Amino acid sequence: MGTAPDAAPPVPKSNQILRDIMGGSVVISILAVVLALVAGGILIALTDENVQAASGYFFSRPGDTFSAIWTAVSGAYGALFQGSVYNFGAAGFAKGIKPLTDTLTFATPLIAAGLGVGLAFRAGMFNIGGQGQMIIAAACAGWVGFSFPLPYGIHLVLAVVAGVVGGAVWGGIVGLLKARTGAHEVIVTIMMNYIAVYLLLFLLRTPGALQAPGSNNPKTPPMLPTAIYPDLLGSSYNLHAGLLVSIAATVFVWWLLSRSSLGFRFRAVGINPNAARVAGINVKRTYIYVMLLSGGLVGLAGVAQVLGTVTSGFSSGIDAGIGFDAITVALLGRSKPWGIFVAGILFGAFKAGGFAMQAGEGIPVDIVLVVQSLIVLFIAAPPLVRAVFRLPTPGVSQKPKANTPSKTSKPAQSAEAVVAK
Repeated sequence: MGTAPDAAPPVPKSNQILRDIMGGSVVISILAVVLALVAGGILIALTDENVQAASGYFFSRPGDTFSAIWTAVSGAYGALFQGSVYNFGAAGFAKGIKPLTDTLTFATPLIAAGLGVGLAFRAGMFNIGGQGQMIIAAACAGWVGFSFPLPYGIHLVLAVVAGVVGGAVWGGIVGLLKARTGAHEVIVTIMMNYIAVYLLLFLLRTPGALQAPGSNNPKTPPMLPTAIYPDLLGSSYNLHAGLLVSIAATVFVWWLLSRSSLGFRFRAVGINPNAARVAGINVKRTYIYVMLLSGGLVGLAGVAQVLGTVTSGFSSGIDAGIGFDAITVALLGRSKPWGIFVAGILFGAFKAGGFAMQAGEGIPVDIVLVVQSLIVLFIAAPPLVRAVFRLPTPGVSQKPKANTPSKTSKPAQSAEAVVAK
């Protein structure tokens, strides 16, 4: 009689947990950034003049080419770090830490807008109308900020509320149209962006509306001092209290999604609207609610721009591309509040350090935009990242290797069978 193959030992549970962590979304996001930085380094090397000159005699002196590549890439990313975190060449700690405060200043509207876009993602809606919602919020907050002389505190609160309401109404229109008519939110938000841009241009050219009195330029008057966010670290830094508002918004969205029944309905509709409808959730009303909140959060970004960063009056470019960058921030943060917070700071560092990289090393700031685009590309393709780093797929258990007999080995024969032959 033949013997049965040995039973495979069970896979330890710790191994399965490690596989899930290594193949999870957090590790994929980190590795997507690493891959994008590597690809950005290749682009920096290819566009560097010294690398191009050294590559002309690569086969005679290859060390010169590798040295030039190292100098170009390390210099560029070193300048990016010193322009976004700490400037080692500055005199004193107070000046050396200024790049970090600039990073947080750039990150403030990105976090708020990313939270708005991410919240809509969680409910299954693709809100790409951040540009329009920011513009309307900035117009509302700015109008209150320069038109009504009010006591300090009350004026700031009213201006912030006006901006949030403006963004919420602009986003709520999209939710209302989707709920009542079935209009797709992507098309509607794109059209709403165009309407907001040209409406702002009209108001900036209209005396008595947003245009500064006595001026022909399409620009608003400066904000009144009572409506401006206070500085957090003094007048030597650009960091303002809008950062605290963005932190509070992050906590609010975390509580909303994790601890409230409304957030549960958002998540249920986002996972499966049909199942949510069967469970008794009013899906159409949920669409309206989530777009109201999403627009209000994006509106906070517009408020931070006019009441914190650009207080000397704003023009038609007040959104500064933040409405679209917020989509990338929300994707990188996996639509989770604290993930979006970290992603917003990362992209704030890219913005702050990109200018230093261009000024110090002559690297085009467009390289930073390419890196941001590559991050989105790699995040959108997790199988690609897993294939590059040979990561396991989460949720798929590793099959134990069974001790099967070799194809060349023959089954054991009993002594009686041998004697019979």
